[in-house]
Amino acid sequence: MKYFKLIVKIIFSLLLFGSALYFGYNKYQDYFSNPWTRDGQVRAQVIQISPRVSGTVVSIPIIDNQFVKKGTLLFTIDPEPFEIKVAQTKAELKREKAILRGNKIEYERVKKIVKKDKGAVSQKDLIRHEVNYHKSLAKIDSLKEQLNTAKLNLTFTKVYASVDGYVSNINFQVGSQAVANQPILALVDSSSFWVFGFFRESMLGDININDKAKVTLMAYPNKPIDGIVESIGWGIATTDGNPGNNLLPSIKPVFQWIRLAQRVPVHIKLSKRPKDVALRFGLTASVKILHKENNK
Repeated sequence: MKYFKLIVKIIFSLLLFGSALYFGYNKYQDYFSNPWTRDGQVRAQVIQISPRVSGTVVSIPIIDNQFVKKGTLLFTIDPEPFEIKVAQTKAELKREKAILRGNKIEYERVKKIVKKDKGAVSQKDLIRHEVNYHKSLAKIDSLKEQLNTAKLNLTFTKVYASVDGYVSNINFQVGSQAVANQPILALVDSSSFWVFGFFRESMLGDININDKAKVTLMAYPNKPIDGIVESIGWGIATTDGNPGNNLLPSIKPVFQWIRLAQRVPVHIKLSKRPKDVALRFGLTASVKILHKENNK
């Protein structure tokens, strides 16, 4: 009985050891047959929100890091100067229309006189009245365009979200001076998240467009996300060859016995992610590319 128990223990130990070896071998094969990197990062389209007009900020109805829908009001610039500009342009246009009516009456009157008696009005006076009439027409066209511009600038005093996303980096407050075409806050497009996996150049031969991928975020280690290889980078910035003395290339020495592989970005398009996974720009990710025979 004693020997029997000993034999059972030995057999059990051998089975356990064999299972560990089998599991380790499969992991080894999986690691080397599927390109894998821990150097990955979540990315998204970041829209820099810039006002179209300059002015004092009078309202900020949002808070930093808030989720907003497309069309949500982000902030308001003092509209009063733009309302005044609209009113002034309307008044000037009204005045010019009155001048036009007078110039038209005079021009038509002079033409009728010339038609009856060519010598009653000099050619110079006829041309002067014609020029005044056409100048008024041109001035009205110009004022109409100015009025359209003034009205458009008035609408630009309210700045809205262009996409669904997360507001970021609100570093201004009511009373701050907004400058036209200068970014004032960022909006992270919530529908544009993807992952860059930075793979060693020695692995690129085993990566193809449309290969399936598994993405594991450091923030959610137990909730992998399915993805697909959408594209592979065609170039990276080099650290050598910058101009040095006399505009000659400045080449750094290379240690031949240490050859570090370059990292090339591989764009991973994410499939539907778990509902309880919140993607954020810059999160660290591990990416594994699955060969077609393993795409199950």
